[in-house]
Amino acid sequence: MASHQLSSGDLTADRRAHYARQYAEGGDLGAAVDLQTQALELAPDWAAGWQTLGDYQQKAGDLAGAANAWRKVLALSPVDIFGAGLKLSLTGQAETPPAPPSEYVEALFDGYSNRFDTALLEDLGYCVPERLTALLNDVAGMDAKFAKVIDLGCGTGLFGEQIRQMTSWLEGYDLSQGMLAKAGDKGVYDRLGQADILHGIPAARLQGAGPADLVAAADVFAYFGDLDGVMAVASDLTAKGGLLAFSLEAGQEDCDWMLQSSLRYCHGETYLKRLLDQHGLDLVKLSREPIRRDGHNTITGLLAIARKRLSATVSEDVAGMAKTTPLTIALN
Repeated sequence: MASHQLSSGDLTADRRAHYARQYAEGGDLGAAVDLQTQALELAPDWAAGWQTLGDYQQKAGDLAGAANAWRKVLALSPVDIFGAGLKLSLTGQAETPPAPPSEYVEALFDGYSNRFDTALLEDLGYCVPERLTALLNDVAGMDAKFAKVIDLGCGTGLFGEQIRQMTSWLEGYDLSQGMLAKAGDKGVYDRLGQADILHGIPAARLQGAGPADLVAAADVFAYFGDLDGVMAVASDLTAKGGLLAFSLEAGQEDCDWMLQSSLRYCHGETYLKRLLDQHGLDLVKLSREPIRRDGHNTITGLLAIARKRLSATVSEDVAGMAKTTPLTIALN
């Protein structure tokens, strides 16, 4: 988040909010709520301050108070760069959206860009780029070369660094300018563009650019609940006979998708197979394995390689997946 969003503009209010944060970090949530409330009495139009108050109240077990604070955030900042609507849905105060607001995702990663690589690789043990590349090697061979690769949600270029030696043309697209700047510094992409995956990829690409024989989405689909739209985009960008490589956070099989407390979505394996089939993609390889840490917990992911069909035929038995059995499945 930009600094002006995190400051109330009132020095006294900021000072009280600072003390509130110290109390919260020390575990005294009652004092944190009290001081943050005092800060907001001095700066009642401070959206980020209301967001923080709601977070303190949620941790203190006051869900009704938290919901009221987050509604105040939405009233002050309707574009919802703070993700207040997502938090309301987690507490049962609103319907779960099929995807977060683009403005929230952009602000989140702009604020995260300077420490992204260190945080993911060193602090969280993030390994999706390496593992996706390894699965691609299994499917296409160690010496495989892709004429054109599109990296959706490329971030700082972690997957781009892995795949660069396997392609002569690498495109990367992301919503965050901060992340794109870091990716540009690495010098591994032939083209980078800012784009909303659902709506902006065609305009961001070179005029007349065709589909790619490899499209990747490493740690991207976790920011979508309903995958239908983004899977359609990914399939359209993939050449017939080409590969789509991506990761998901693994969810329970009794639901298609679910918003988690991390404000990221998880997905069921059956749902994934159904969506691939509907969009003309055959699952070639699937691996269920740890992909990163989250505090003391280990996040299990679904890493998948799918192939775009040469024809537009969709299998007749979508529900049972009888005609879309993967060529190889590795469940680790």
